[in-house]
This record gives sequence, structure tokens and C-alpha cells, in this order.
Amino acid sequence: MADDYLGKKMEEYRTRPQTIHKPIATLGRLLLKNRSHRSYDTSFVVRDDQLRRIIEVNRRIPSALNRQVLRFRPVLTAEAEKVLPHIRLGGALPELHLPPQGQEPRAFIIICSCIAEDRWVDIDLGISAQSMLLQAAEMGLNGICIGAFDRKAVQEAFELEYEPLMILAIGRGAEDIRLVDIAEGDDHTYYRRDGVHYVPKVRLEDLIL
Repeated sequence: MADDYLGKKMEEYRTRPQTIHKPIATLGRLLLKNRSHRSYDTSFVVRDDQLRRIIEVNRRIPSALNRQVLRFRPVLTAEAEKVLPHIRLGGALPELHLPPQGQEPRAFIIICSCIAEDRWVDIDLGISAQSMLLQAAEMGLNGICIGAFDRKAVQEAFELEYEPLMILAIGRGAEDIRLVDIAEGDDHTYYRRDGVHYVPKVRLEDLIL
């Protein structure tokens, strides 16, 4: 009887549907997915709750002296035209006029500081921007940090109390981006070839002193 019981259990195990586990979103995978996209699929509409979820990571990350001085203005599709005239993407590839017409980002997060900018604010800014883009990557979205923009124009367009320091574009990227190893003295400029965007990264052996 015991043999028959074990045999039935083994048969049940072999015939039951197998659970398919999703790949774990490890930090290594998220870092590879977290590339700077300059072209976007405009048929995909970013929702308010998605931007709020991305902004919420700031409640769980480090802040210099725990001052927590950064403030965030989400921008959805309806307001995107207030941002687009004042930003520049792909500064190293001016001949391409990025983003291409019809592939502009349609959602943004404007990052401001409620105190005067200093070295600690800038440290917080870097941590915040990277953390939010990693959260976006985990959600299946893409983005880019935008530092080249008209601060005063954006501040006035949104009637912001504080001057903006950085803008994140958020959406579904429409680019093939690949990393390539380079030596310490090689050219660091990103480039495009046959529709692929290549980003040079210094080799590990050259990073370590």
C-alpha cells in the first residue's frame, strides 16, 4: 500500500502544471536595463500612479544630514509640451537632432531643491535620480537624466516655487543601447552605428587603483 501511495504522489507531481518563475530583478540586471534613452514609444502613456511610485523611492534612500530637501513635480502627457521646448538630448550627437520627431518623451519628473544648491544637495540629487531610474527600470520603463535645459523657463512654465535642478524623462524607450568596454585613455563619447546606440564604459581593471 505504501508503494502504491508513493507511486500516485510521484505521478501527481510529474503531471501537475509547472510554475514559471519570473526572473529576479537583481541590481545587476536593473543596472544593465537602466540606460539613457533619448527616443520613446509615444503610443505608450505613462500614468500618474507610475510617476508617484517612482517618486516614492525618495522616502527610502539616503539624504545628506537627512535634510530631505528635494521636491518633485510629475509631468504627464497633457503637460509635456511645457517641457519639450526647453530641453536638449544627445548633446554629443547634435547632427541627429535627438529625439527624432515623433519619439519625444511624454512624461517627466522635475526635481527641485527647497534650499540653495550646495555640494550636499548635488549629492542627494545624484542618489535620487539614479534611484528613481532604477525603480522605473524595475517597472519595465526607461528614462534619462536631463541636465541641459532652461531652468528659468521650466520654473516659469510650471509656476514652481523652487528652481529646478534636473529633469527625468520617463517612458518606454525605443532604442537598442549597448555597453562597450574601453581602456582608460580611450574616447568616452557615446556614438551610434547601424541604428545601435553604443555607450563606452571603462574596464574594471582600469577603474581599480
